[in-house]
Amino acid sequence: MRLAPATRRAWSAASRCRVGGAAARAFSAAPASRPTEKLVIFDTTLRDGEQSPGATLTESEKVEIAKQLSRLGVDVCEAGFPIASQGDFEAVSTVAKTAGHMVDGRPHGRPMRIAGLARAAKKDLERCYEAVRHAPLHRIHTFLASSDIHLEHKLGISRAKCIEISSSMVSFAKSMVEDIEFSPEDAGRSDPAFLVELCEAVIEAGVTTINLPDTVGYTMPDEYSGLFEYLIANVKGADHIIWSTHCHNDLGLATANSLAAVCKGARQVEVTLNSLGERAGNTSLEEVVMALRTRPQLFPVHCDIDTRQIMRTSKMVATYTGIAVQANKAIVGANAFAHESGIHQHGMLKHAATYEIITPESVGADTSLVLGKHSGKAAFKARLIQLGYKDIAEDETRLAKFVEEAKAIADQKKVVSDQDLETLLGVYMDQAVHSNAWELVSCAAQSFAEDAGLRVSSTATVRLKEVATQKDHMVAAIGNGPVDATFKAILSIVQRPITLRQYTVTKIHGGTGGPGNDALASIVLHIQGEYGQPQPQSDFPGHQGAIYVQARDGSPALVNSGSAALTGRTYTGTGSSTDIVVASAQAYLGAINKMIEQDEKARVPA
Repeated sequence: MRLAPATRRAWSAASRCRVGGAAARAFSAAPASRPTEKLVIFDTTLRDGEQSPGATLTESEKVEIAKQLSRLGVDVCEAGFPIASQGDFEAVSTVAKTAGHMVDGRPHGRPMRIAGLARAAKKDLERCYEAVRHAPLHRIHTFLASSDIHLEHKLGISRAKCIEISSSMVSFAKSMVEDIEFSPEDAGRSDPAFLVELCEAVIEAGVTTINLPDTVGYTMPDEYSGLFEYLIANVKGADHIIWSTHCHNDLGLATANSLAAVCKGARQVEVTLNSLGERAGNTSLEEVVMALRTRPQLFPVHCDIDTRQIMRTSKMVATYTGIAVQANKAIVGANAFAHESGIHQHGMLKHAATYEIITPESVGADTSLVLGKHSGKAAFKARLIQLGYKDIAEDETRLAKFVEEAKAIADQKKVVSDQDLETLLGVYMDQAVHSNAWELVSCAAQSFAEDAGLRVSSTATVRLKEVATQKDHMVAAIGNGPVDATFKAILSIVQRPITLRQYTVTKIHGGTGGPGNDALASIVLHIQGEYGQPQPQSDFPGHQGAIYVQARDGSPALVNSGSAALTGRTYTGTGSSTDIVVASAQAYLGAINKMIEQDEKARVPA
């Protein structure tokens, strides 16, 4: 394969780069050879990411993730869909009031901009504004489908009506906010000539960002980037706005499409952590950012992301959503910096750059220090700061509680590795953002197996403390295994109808005296209670899209905007312990506490 001269020069310059002498990974620090423009990082983990099947976030979890996105250096946080439900409205409002005001460690001392999604309808736009207005920097993001297949079969409107609705609703939004983003849904399959007309209309109406979604992950990099090149060249006023990408990963090309579009003029990318999103997910924040940092000579842009916060943010999102990161996921997967092949290991020992183009430390994945039960609080504090958890390390109350829990594990495991610390931090943060109605005091389980293990019966005795009354409750139960018996004992105490939807042992790691000995087990589970939550209506993005008809006065009217049906809400619980039954009890009780907290909020009049 012959390389173009410019590419050969970039490769050569990158390969000569050294960081800290012989231990350098060659490519990840090579500087760009020319001045670059700012690329806006628009994170939609809290909106599009939460639409991943099985991903549910409480208000407090959304707030904690938003705060971490601010520390990460994200420019725009799409916090949710305010019209979807009262809970989503309150979550977006709280994010705007909290994370929207954070400036510590932020690039140029500016807070993160908070955005909300709204259909092209006045009621939606007003609701969105009421939620995001609490942030000093805020944005309304509105959308309407533009492809012929959507216009004909989903919306039942003409191209002319699409332009009329879009421009009028952008104009209405402009009366409330200055920063407005418009997305022609399914732009990747839309007629480029029609998109020119539509984009010119919304620019004239006052839009500041136009996002071109590849809604179904259909386009190839050349097609998608070509669409940006064509529109920027042919749309009147194209140079006065920001052009944005929004790609889905149905064909595994989301990151490639986004980067290709950046090379043709896009100056905002819409991304999620861990590639969360509808169906196969969205463009990965960590992949885009590290591609820019690793191959800066190939891109005309830079971003302000603090890459050392990537791993922490990824783990937080995985813990709160209950969706584990696949082991071979680029940048943040467990195997991203693992080398098993003998040839690879030999090369790594000679020079790290032989098989590693990114330093683990650059994304917060450094693993080098082992702590034990004799380690002092200062040692734990120093390691937490190195791992990117400065906020916990500098909070004496939170630090003391965490060190106590870590040393309790060290008493059983002898040593606590960085992986153990990350696991414990995930559980700690998950529990810290919620109020507990019940606390686990103790649990014990016994099993009896016969017929070569074909028949198993177990008993479990569980003691819980009711926080409101400080009263202990103890119950014994029989089940088809120690975990089942433990869950039945917990249920008999809390007296709530609960269905276990998913139970996963996400990892068993560690062990000092043999395979699995003294290992730390991590559990993630999902439960469903009797109380429901509003489900997204059929006209929300990711479902069937907004449906418009002509009202009596001739204005566009939205149909299917009645009350949403109620279905059981899913709650996620996590637990970690050297005993898998204890870890399971922690996770189960954690999910139950979230459910109780949410039910109590639902009963309080707004």
